[in-house]
Amino acid sequence: MTKHMIGYIRVSTEEQHRSGLGIEAQETAIITECERRGWTYELFRDLGCSGKHVNPELRRGLDMLSSGQFDGLIVAKLDRLARSVRHASAIIDSAITQAWALVVLDNALDLTTPGGRAMANMLATFAELERDLIASRTREALAARKARGEHNGRRTAIPPAVLRRIVITREQEGLSFCRIADTLTADGVLSPTGLPQWQESTVRRAYASATA
Repeated sequence: MTKHMIGYIRVSTEEQHRSGLGIEAQETAIITECERRGWTYELFRDLGCSGKHVNPELRRGLDMLSSGQFDGLIVAKLDRLARSVRHASAIIDSAITQAWALVVLDNALDLTTPGGRAMANMLATFAELERDLIASRTREALAARKARGEHNGRRTAIPPAVLRRIVITREQEGLSFCRIADTLTADGVLSPTGLPQWQESTVRRAYASATA
């Protein structure tokens, strides 16, 4: 069956200023592969955007994939989609959970093939390992501080403007923590762990910390 795909292209401001070849190379790779496999496509472009965030066109594409308007997402390189294993893993998890195809041309990540699905599972495993190592180092550091009699309190990783937004939205607009999490996700605000999806529990803890 013919798939209707999103072809996603991203270049940073520096790359865009340096040359248009980055855009052209990505477009050519995506269009060539889609035509080879008999897929139709629409191109979504985030130009002059960093890969540290879920940029506007990528967010729009992910929302449309979630709502079933496309069959999948194709990118020329993994670093065009995400700059960290955790970000990539979150998008892969969405693709698997929501049953849409994800194809990354510069490696073997292709959820339409058995080998590509195995690669996706490997990335997810490394992302989980990364989270576990960070959590382990954090626990060890806190234990060491406690042993020295030092205070373990620390500032939230949520930027002040986002924290203030949570408090105002809760107190002035009366939105539930779940609804606040949904709006932050929809607006492309990254969670404290750098993932695009906000959890109700994260918003609840942030509010409690800010209003304590």
